[in-house]
Amino acid sequence: MIRPGDDLAGLLAEALRQANLAPRDGDVLVVCQKVVSKAEGRVVDLRSIEPSAFAAQIAAATQGKDARVVEIILRETTRIVRMDNGNLIVETGPGWVCANGGVDESNSGDPNLVILLPADPDASARRLADALQARCAARVAVIVTDTFGRPWRQGLVDFALGVAGMPALLDLRGDTDLDGRVLKHTVHAQADALAAAAGLVMRKGEGIPAALVRGYPFAPGDGSGRELIREKQFDMFR
Repeated sequence: MIRPGDDLAGLLAEALRQANLAPRDGDVLVVCQKVVSKAEGRVVDLRSIEPSAFAAQIAAATQGKDARVVEIILRETTRIVRMDNGNLIVETGPGWVCANGGVDESNSGDPNLVILLPADPDASARRLADALQARCAARVAVIVTDTFGRPWRQGLVDFALGVAGMPALLDLRGDTDLDGRVLKHTVHAQADALAAAAGLVMRKGEGIPAALVRGYPFAPGDGSGRELIREKQFDMFR
């Protein structure tokens, strides 16, 4: 179990070595947010939290949520999008719209601890990418992920929060389809697609915090998870 201050890059490099998966240039390492947050100390002890009156009011109206957890969610929130049926859908500082502000109680290692999203997931991804390159002598892109629900769709999917070493988006505008028509709107969220694929083997109950993706062609370069947040002027549902 990862704890605050642990050398996450070193642990990942050692795990790759033990699995006989020496990183190569062009690999993508997908890492779940939870271990990143733990290593960075983004952990809160519920015993240190005094809920506000507003948090207590929300908790009473949302099927018995712990008011202290609600208080932490509110501290991570820039805007409440919707509250219904015991759920809090909020917008966080970087702009992610997700349930409970990404505050997570599962796999915390202690019933009194909850885990927050990384303060800057892109910076987290960059630090891991740099550290892995130094240790493994390979240019590896890094994607930091979390599991979100999706409007209008059942089921959870892993999304990219932080990206380093590759563009988050694959812009195909200007290419042509099979009929020779010029593509005008096709921009693939390749970081999200890789996150979702890796999520299939990073199941919460199996203790697998990372997956190595090999063989996906991409153009190395700067990337950011913020690229994946739709700008407000183009968001019809915000």
